[in-house]
Amino acid sequence: VQWLTRVIPTLWEAKGGRSPELLLPTQNRAGFEGAVVSPGPMAAARKWSPRLLGAAALALGEALGLYHTARWHLRAQDLHAEHSAAQLSLSNHLQLTLYQYKTCPFCSKVRAFLDFHALPYQVVEVNPVRRAEITFSSYTKVAILVAQVGENSQQLNDSSVIISALKTYLVSGQPLEEIIIYYPAMKAVNNQGKEVTKFGNKYWLMLDEEAAQQVYGRKEVRTEEMKWRQWVDDWLVHLISPNVYCTPTEALASFDYTVLEGKFGAVEGAMAKYMGAAAMYLISNRHHLQDNVREDLYEAANKWVAAMNKDQPFMGDQRLNLADVVEYGVLRVMEGLDAFDDLMQHMYIQPWAITETSPEH
Repeated sequence: VQWLTRVIPTLWEAKGGRSPELLLPTQNRAGFEGAVVSPGPMAAARKWSPRLLGAAALALGEALGLYHTARWHLRAQDLHAEHSAAQLSLSNHLQLTLYQYKTCPFCSKVRAFLDFHALPYQVVEVNPVRRAEITFSSYTKVAILVAQVGENSQQLNDSSVIISALKTYLVSGQPLEEIIIYYPAMKAVNNQGKEVTKFGNKYWLMLDEEAAQQVYGRKEVRTEEMKWRQWVDDWLVHLISPNVYCTPTEALASFDYTVLEGKFGAVEGAMAKYMGAAAMYLISNRHHLQDNVREDLYEAANKWVAAMNKDQPFMGDQRLNLADVVEYGVLRVMEGLDAFDDLMQHMYIQPWAITETSPEH
């Protein structure tokens, strides 16, 4: 839980963070104002003595060093400002609409990404029974994101594709309609014989070498980010339902929250609350978990924290990366439920979680 205390504040860095300023020494004018200059030849001789010449050279060297330090610092600030301004300009051209179930962990991942990058977006809550809100789409799962850029509209499907494509767009400025080509949809048949849609390259950011260096710094950071993003999708997400529905009481509380936050009619809500809670309680252990499903959740949290070095506050090393953001997005969907409280109380992930969402950053 220590990782969570570091990650929570940093999610808000773009909104409330402030970079330290370079403090330059001010000139003390008292020495000039109190000095009396003698016009005589002896004063001139004293003025150019070796000791004074040495002091003058030292002062000049310090002044030049200070000048170059300040110049480098201000140039670095300019470059950072130029990069931030470029991203801001790109984001200002985006009109985003997210079609979601609020309590869906995949949708929560996308919201965490959009919030982290301070991207404004509209939310359309989809009725999980009728799904009338997404009849325009042949892709019937959520999350779906529709991005309007000028006159062009682009539909992005699958939470990981949405995150990778938007991040690529923000960093590179490539048109979204070109970026999405890198994430092809492919039909496949799963182990149950059901046809499913899979997306290629969905954990990759499509960046050139220079842009990748700017984002990651080191190649291994990129590799680790992709590895842990996939781990979140393949394993962590599937621990949510078994843990929030593991007892009849927790199942009822979870569906009560789902109905409250979702888009249900009165009859649909009542049926979802009681019949859904009963059904999910019965089938929640289909992923071959331990009898005590909390243990799997605890092990996953410990595995995440163990993957970071002692002096490494985030999975992205000294700053958040996409793995941190999506992990947080998935975990926060349990917030307010017993499973989340147990995780915070018993595991070492809590400090990371608090850091992730603290408004101080």
